[in-house]
Amino acid sequence: MAFSLDLSQRVALVTGASRGIGRAIALALGEAGAAVAVNYRVEKDAAQAVVSAIGARGGRAIAVGADVAQSDQVARLTATVAAELGPIDVLVNNAGIALMRGLDDLTEADFDHTLAVNLKSAFLCTQAVLPHMRAQGWGRIVNVSSGAARGSGIVGVHYNASKAGMEGLTRGYAARLAREGVTVNAVAPTLIDTDMISARTEDSAARIPMRRLGTPEECAEAVLMVIGNAYMTGQTIQVNGGMHFI
Repeated sequence: MAFSLDLSQRVALVTGASRGIGRAIALALGEAGAAVAVNYRVEKDAAQAVVSAIGARGGRAIAVGADVAQSDQVARLTATVAAELGPIDVLVNNAGIALMRGLDDLTEADFDHTLAVNLKSAFLCTQAVLPHMRAQGWGRIVNVSSGAARGSGIVGVHYNASKAGMEGLTRGYAARLAREGVTVNAVAPTLIDTDMISARTEDSAARIPMRRLGTPEECAEAVLMVIGNAYMTGQTIQVNGGMHFI
C-alpha cells in the first residue's frame, strides 16, 4: 500500500519555517492538505514566500512572526493561528540556532541562548497547543532534533545538550499523552544541505556512507511519516545517510 497522508481538516504550525528544513516541512504539510502557519522570527519576506508557494499549489497558509523562546510571543502566535486558521492540530518544533563554538569560546550567554531557542521553545509551544489536542483526542507533535543529540556533532556542547534535551522532552510528553490520542516523536537529521553547513559541503559529504548530504525534503518526508502513524510515539527517527544506527 502506498503511503498517503490527508491533513485536509487539520491546522499545522511549523516553527522556524522560513528556510531550510522548516520550509520543506511547511511545504510538505501544505501538499498534504493542512492549513499551515509558517512561523519566523526575523525573515518575514522568506516566510511570506513559503506562504505564497503553498498558496500557488492550492493550499492555505499564513506567516506569523514570533520569537518562540518567549512565552508571551508564543501565546500571541498560537492565538493568531487559531483566529485565522483554527486551533492547532499538528505542531512541528523546528526553530533552532547553531552557534559554532569551541570549548574555549563558549560563553554562558551562548549556552543559555541555545537552550532557550532549541529546547525551551519546544516546551512553550507544546504546552500552548496541548489543551486543544487533548480536548479533541487527537494531536501530532514532531520535534526536529539532530544527530548531535547522541554524537559529538560539529557545533558545540551547548548544541549537543539542547538536542539531547529535546529528545528527552519528546519521550516525556509521549509517555504522558499516549492514552489521549496525542503522539510525540522526534526526527533527527544529520548533515543536511542547509545554510548551517553550506561552507563545509564537500568535507561533510565525505563523512557520510551515502557520500552525499541529505536534503530538507527528505527530512520533511520523515516528519510526515510520523505524523501519519497513529501507533508510533516517543520515537526518534534518524535521517543521516547511514552515519550511525542508534
